[in-house]
Amino acid sequence: MSKRILRVDMTKLEAKFEDLPADFVALGGRALTSTIVAKEVDPLCHPLGPNNKLVFAPGLVTGTKAPTSGRISVGAKSPLTGGIKEANAGTSFSQKLARMRIAAIVVEGQQKDHYHLLKVTMDGVEFMDAQKWFGKGLYGVYKDLFKEFGDKVGICATGIAGELMGAASGVCFNDPEGLPSRYAGRGGLGAVMASKGLKFIIVDETGAPGVEIKNQEAFDMGVKKLRDALTTHDVTKPGGALNSYGTSVLVNIINEAGGLPQRNFSAGQDDQSEKVSGEVKADEIKKRGGARPHFCSPGCIIQCSEVWTKPGGKEPVGVLEYESVWALGPNCGIYDLDTIGELNRACNDLGLDTIEAGGLLGVAMEGGLIDFGDGKDALKLMDEIKNKTPTGRILANGAAFVGQAYGVTRVPVVKGQSLPAYDPRAIKGIGVTYATTTQGADHTAGYAIATEILGVGGTADPKDTKKAELSRNLQVATAAVDSTGYCLFIAFAILDIAEGLEGVVDTLNGVLGTNLTVNDVPGYGQSIIDTEREFNKAAGFTNKHDRLPEFFLKEPLPPGNDVFGVTDEELDKVWGG
Repeated sequence: MSKRILRVDMTKLEAKFEDLPADFVALGGRALTSTIVAKEVDPLCHPLGPNNKLVFAPGLVTGTKAPTSGRISVGAKSPLTGGIKEANAGTSFSQKLARMRIAAIVVEGQQKDHYHLLKVTMDGVEFMDAQKWFGKGLYGVYKDLFKEFGDKVGICATGIAGELMGAASGVCFNDPEGLPSRYAGRGGLGAVMASKGLKFIIVDETGAPGVEIKNQEAFDMGVKKLRDALTTHDVTKPGGALNSYGTSVLVNIINEAGGLPQRNFSAGQDDQSEKVSGEVKADEIKKRGGARPHFCSPGCIIQCSEVWTKPGGKEPVGVLEYESVWALGPNCGIYDLDTIGELNRACNDLGLDTIEAGGLLGVAMEGGLIDFGDGKDALKLMDEIKNKTPTGRILANGAAFVGQAYGVTRVPVVKGQSLPAYDPRAIKGIGVTYATTTQGADHTAGYAIATEILGVGGTADPKDTKKAELSRNLQVATAAVDSTGYCLFIAFAILDIAEGLEGVVDTLNGVLGTNLTVNDVPGYGQSIIDTEREFNKAAGFTNKHDRLPEFFLKEPLPPGNDVFGVTDEELDKVWGG
């Protein structure tokens, strides 16, 4: 059985399998989602209309025994940015799809005013009525779905925020415990899913043949090289930084650097931030009986994930990632992990991207809707979304929309998308990435923090404003990694250990039967970005959209009192614009 595309027509409620086109064989993950969106979606279409398409694609090595390779990409035209979008998540859902030899699911057309569930098995596809779960939180719904379809299936869903057509909504996948905590969160893709009339996708891989490996020797050699790199690098090894403290290990590091945004990007440091650090959180998880370290999908050997619970070890929330802890914590002036945990749980339940949720709360606080630091009122705002009130509808559309509604001038977004947990005035390279990526403000698009702060892949002064080359190289490399199915966190090891990158390429050769070398990686990544930039250009974007908001250029950031300071000419050097 060769790889297939599952094409789902929601207008006709029909689905069919197609052979993967020959020119798509070497594409997976982001490369495949962006290629299909660029080929099949009108860049000027309305993102929530019938002419947008939602594409799901596991990576090229996803579903194999390659370490830390459980990623899935979700792509569409974004209702948040207005441009092309790829968001990804680590989940067993993607591994099941890959083992069924489904290279992509393409959802097109639209059903109005009624929600459906799509069940995918090796025997075929079935549409089922999903209206009984309309308006319900995902924690309870996921329990119902596992009870109805068995605990071995994979689940993908859009939540209440998606039902509101909220541009802050994400696409939710199950974690290993069956919780709705793994998100392709960014860009409002949950709203695109809901706009199709598609509420859930259930994947049952019973009888799946597995991923075909065309050169087992090359694949096995690559697995060993990459595993050796991941298990010896200080950031990714067992007992290393990510394994011990999760992504929140960055809280103290970025706070010390003066780049951890506080209270809607009005400061870069606060001593209270230590209260929500990865070290404090890890100790608390041990006391409560949660899980840490933990994998987001089977086969991950970094295991930076966790299961945070309420006090007493009851009512598990899922993972509290660094970005989520910051967004719902210091960015809102909140320094209590239990409050942050409840806000994170509310986001998971509603189908909200936690970064965008923290951004919109910070802007709402700036606008006087509630006070900074008021966790109880922040939770009440989450209830506004749950109850689908007029205020909830405003909030569900993200920070830029909230800023317009409440007349706020300090709105930290690029291309409409909230900035993540690094202030670009203190760490310039990540600001260049925020400004110039095709994706809207996105740290994962070119993670300059690795070099500027962590000294991975070389060193760079975070205050140096000449960062076009650093950002460009990282964006190109990231686009390639996002297509493989490997977690982006392998970059820490492969940037420093040459054999690790060789291992990645060897595993790709094993799956594809090709003779790629590490020298082919930049061209592959650049081709993806070129495709995305062409789409965005046709959608109306120019280099003038590759800019940060005005306040980053004019308003000094305490305690270092820097402004961004990167010139427009330097930003335009990234892509030669």
